[in-house]
Amino acid sequence: MTIWSITSAFLMALAATALATPIVARLARAVGAIDRPDERKVNRRPDIPLMGGFAVALGFFVGLAVAILFTAEEVGFGPHMSGLLLGGLLVLNLGAFDDLRGLGALPKLAVQILAAAIAIYFGFQIDHLTDPFSRQVWYFPTWLVWVTTTLWIVLVTNSINLMDGLDGLASGVAAIIAATLTLIAWQGNHVSGVLVGVALVGALLGFLPYNFPPARIFVGDTGALFIGYSLSLLALEGYQRVTLLTFIVPLLALAVPLIDTLLSILRRMRRRTNIMQADRHHIHHRLLESAGSQRSAVFSIYFLTACFCIIAVSFTRLEGYAAIVFLGAVGLLTLRLLRNLGFIDIGEPKDSAPRAATEVEGETK
Repeated sequence: MTIWSITSAFLMALAATALATPIVARLARAVGAIDRPDERKVNRRPDIPLMGGFAVALGFFVGLAVAILFTAEEVGFGPHMSGLLLGGLLVLNLGAFDDLRGLGALPKLAVQILAAAIAIYFGFQIDHLTDPFSRQVWYFPTWLVWVTTTLWIVLVTNSINLMDGLDGLASGVAAIIAATLTLIAWQGNHVSGVLVGVALVGALLGFLPYNFPPARIFVGDTGALFIGYSLSLLALEGYQRVTLLTFIVPLLALAVPLIDTLLSILRRMRRRTNIMQADRHHIHHRLLESAGSQRSAVFSIYFLTACFCIIAVSFTRLEGYAAIVFLGAVGLLTLRLLRNLGFIDIGEPKDSAPRAATEVEGETK
């Protein structure tokens, strides 16, 4: 792996996405894949095209192709790449169908589980944990590998979809997380993980100028599901090389979308409503109320994401009791921050009249 191969993959992914996005926007309008504002959405501008995820995916695949071209003999991409491509195409088409026609929660979940199974079959697996003190490795039985890996992929995929609530939010947060996971893969000398991450970062940054407030195109479920799926697998690429508390590092990198998802589930369980039912009490909704503008709210979440990502990178250098103490301190500070910002209040919100819309219809802008 050379700087030339990394730079080429990044630039080609960025350029391909930037060139494809206006074309995808026109095609989305032509087929009627446009956002339709309603009472639960932040966006009030009609006819903003969806399906921007096709441009992101195209750039990502172009970047990967360039990476493979320059490093095929040096890097054993092997079956991992097949799993990433097949599963990615499956969730990409799932999101496109949802943007066009709408899809219920159970069919959507079933396809995501199938995409997770494809990834697991081709080698993306959570198969062990490491004792931070003795460095002893605890391997999982096969059934537990399938259960934990499937839960991880589906959780991360949907957490990015839930973050897709403001202009530029999902794409920008995903770019920060992808860059962090790429750096972690670099630290572990995981060449294929670095190249996959670089291609994803390039594609996201190529799309972000069109998606940043005020957005001219949205990623839609097409992009949110594809980006989330890709991030979940990128985290698994680097996970194998992290020897300390194994999976804490990617959890920290993805902390903001995962915390938002967890709070959403707890809030709805306490209100005794369907956990897939949409509401306007996500982190980005609360920050929008306090910040007063989409840009301010988006930058605030970018900052929170970057803080957790810096912590994740720092955590790879800690050992033994220092890691446990540091993790405990991060947990306490996170709880304090969420409480101060009013996010820990997961009870019945004052304005939470039951809504018919479901989460699978997209927390669009």
